[in-house]
Amino acid sequence: LGGGISHIRMANGRHLIIDGLSTAPCRASETMYQTVSEELLNYRDTVGRKNLVGPLSIAVPGALAGWCHALEQYGTWSLDDILAPAIRLAEGGFITTPYLSDCISDFQADLSKDTGLASLFLPNGLPLPAGERLVQANYGETLRSIASYGAGTLYGGELGDLLVNEIARLGGLISYEDLNSYKVEEREPIRGCYRGYEVIGPPPPASAGVHIVQMLNLLEGFDIASMGYGSSDSVHLLAEVLKIAFADRAVATADPAFIDVPVEKLIDKVYAEERRHLIDMSQAKQWSPGVRVSDSHSTTHVTVADALGNVVASTHTINGLFGACLQIPGTGLLANNYMFNFDPHPHTALSVQPGKRVFTSMAPMMVCREQQMKVALGLPGGMRIFPSAFQTLVNLIDHGMTLQEAVEAPRIWTEGGRLEMESTFSAELEMSLVARGHDVVRLQRIAGGMNAIGFSDDGMLTGAACWRADGTPVGISGGLAREGVRFSGL
Repeated sequence: LGGGISHIRMANGRHLIIDGLSTAPCRASETMYQTVSEELLNYRDTVGRKNLVGPLSIAVPGALAGWCHALEQYGTWSLDDILAPAIRLAEGGFITTPYLSDCISDFQADLSKDTGLASLFLPNGLPLPAGERLVQANYGETLRSIASYGAGTLYGGELGDLLVNEIARLGGLISYEDLNSYKVEEREPIRGCYRGYEVIGPPPPASAGVHIVQMLNLLEGFDIASMGYGSSDSVHLLAEVLKIAFADRAVATADPAFIDVPVEKLIDKVYAEERRHLIDMSQAKQWSPGVRVSDSHSTTHVTVADALGNVVASTHTINGLFGACLQIPGTGLLANNYMFNFDPHPHTALSVQPGKRVFTSMAPMMVCREQQMKVALGLPGGMRIFPSAFQTLVNLIDHGMTLQEAVEAPRIWTEGGRLEMESTFSAELEMSLVARGHDVVRLQRIAGGMNAIGFSDDGMLTGAACWRADGTPVGISGGLAREGVRFSGL
């Protein structure tokens, strides 16, 4: 019960974005949460964590509507065929991986407060261990209902009744009006050019397309390849570029139905040049936004290419690893906690407004050269998604890494405060960055497990998935794409 974005490239070269993102309920307001801090580190925290767990953290789900729209308009299989493997896994179960077991342990306190989730993930009060079979019979029944009735079972049908009634019982805001008025949006992608490659991604309310292009424009004035991957200069530069993008994102990138997003300026190379000249290669800086506007972690990503030359990069989420840590009884469905993505403070571009689409960091990205597909990728990871996708593109284009090397390479992240670095970077690098004024924090992992497909000129497809989460590349039939297919525009 979440939201998502699909980036589709048709065999004829057309790109489109299907926006199935969640929206704020009609009864939501910008003053619905009591905030606790103006400091960046705790800026999104609220009293009682009401925007993070429980009924007031739940936004109107859009993922199911988005998937069904994509299938109806552009797919070839029936909904029955699409859902059959998922139904089989739900009813027959699958073996719990060490990754899933560790995630359950991390969220044990919140999961234990919901009867349904506790019985599913905490049998006998303990986290489900790796190697145990996880069976979700109720979820299987829900999937069968969706296979029979489509998205209508949620948006005006029996599943919608169960959701609205349970949310009302718990004091939440989602209503029949919210479900019945939900609409999927088809959008044109954001396009940019970086060192001869065309970079294509989702537009607002997604951050990725605009700000990845913005950051690549900023980098284009530097010879980052000669700096070397993981050098003090290159990591410092990446950190400063990330901070510039996040400063602009905080005031500018939101639902375009509510905010006049200055897309053209943000992706303009002249604007990038203006900001680039302010970067100090010897010292970390705090950045203010360069634009103004006026009013107007359970994420999953898949990247797929078929024998006809179609490519899909699709990201969907319930936001937190277990969403609102609340299950709708009898359905097996986890509710999202997507309201956490809004700014809980009033009177900002990202504040809560009734019906407003949640802004997102999802980054289903594609890269072409001379109309030939080169790579499609995406990953989970909340606010760290698009910065991680950005770094992977730099790894591929500037540092000449293989696809597998690029998705697995150590990452950094900052939005203007602490500089997070994965633990595999050297101690010498950390010391050098601290000397430049960065407040460095070491983490085992930044964002989630990326997956990607690379496209060779001879038609060969190469899959890659990284160590940060469960995931693997799969070739359904093996070998080259169908003869004559080169994943290029006509």
